[in-house]
Amino acid sequence: MSWKTLDRQTAQHDAEAGPLINEALKQKILQFAKRYETSRAALLPALHVVQESLGQLSHQALVEIAGILQIAPSQVLDTASFYTHYWLKARGRKVVVVCRSLTCEVMGGKEVLAECKRVLGIEEHETTPDGEYSLVTEECLAGCDYGPCMLVGERLYKHVQPSQIKDILADPNNDKLDIPRSDLYDGVKSDGQAGAGK
Repeated sequence: MSWKTLDRQTAQHDAEAGPLINEALKQKILQFAKRYETSRAALLPALHVVQESLGQLSHQALVEIAGILQIAPSQVLDTASFYTHYWLKARGRKVVVVCRSLTCEVMGGKEVLAECKRVLGIEEHETTPDGEYSLVTEECLAGCDYGPCMLVGERLYKHVQPSQIKDILADPNNDKLDIPRSDLYDGVKSDGQAGAGK
């Protein structure tokens, strides 16, 4: 009996396909790399800005990131697949994150998650058929004083009750922040412009 060997060091993607990462986004990644002693240290922000721009981290995008940072594609995949905030498949336009920490669970987090599933009609790590929402849980959203908590995009909802979920999810501005934010980690659109802050 023999084992099939997989080459995880060599890029495997469609050489005929054009690059997904445009020059402006590549330059943003290289700016991150200048801040660190090694280019691998810039991998997390690089993954973030590429996902912000493309909506997900496809295999080709991961290979291109590896090329820009001059590290093995396997290292990029290992990192992207380890963290739950990186999406290797299509995600919804908005991501709903329900906290599952002990504090939020004691305060009713399980019921909030159950109501999100009911209202959206999906389970964890799924996306609504219209592509509007994806649903995940996280171990902690750093709002333990305000449990149960949930995020829609980057907007934190505190003391959430199941009865509020339908209204929160029906609000078209439910992911809009009411404070200014830095555009440091915003992606770059196809025209080379940084993504607008929320």
